[in-house]
Amino acid sequence: MKALTLKALALFGALMLTVILVGVVADIRGFDETRGGYEPPYTGFTGESIDWHRLDRGPNGFVKRGHVIDVLVNCETGMISLSVFGLERQWRQVSPRALAVHQPREACQQAGYVTRF
Repeated sequence: MKALTLKALALFGALMLTVILVGVVADIRGFDETRGGYEPPYTGFTGESIDWHRLDRGPNGFVKRGHVIDVLVNCETGMISLSVFGLERQWRQVSPRALAVHQPREACQQAGYVTRF
């Protein structure tokens, strides 16, 4: 009985790990759905830029919900943070390409946030 329980729990753990990894891969692939335009003036890109109206709003800015990873954009500082299971880690500043292609500064101002980036 112990061996069967151990195998069942091991299988369940492996399945959960696989589900989490699939979610992480999906979140990474969906982070920026644009390609090209990597050199100034950041034109000629393809794909859809971020639709800021579809994102959740938090006290400091926008939140892009993922399966496992949530991306937080602080509208005051321009800092992008990643949140996994409630643990938040600052990742990087909004890049010049992101400012041109996705226009977070304008989206923040339209949503009523004070921007300093």
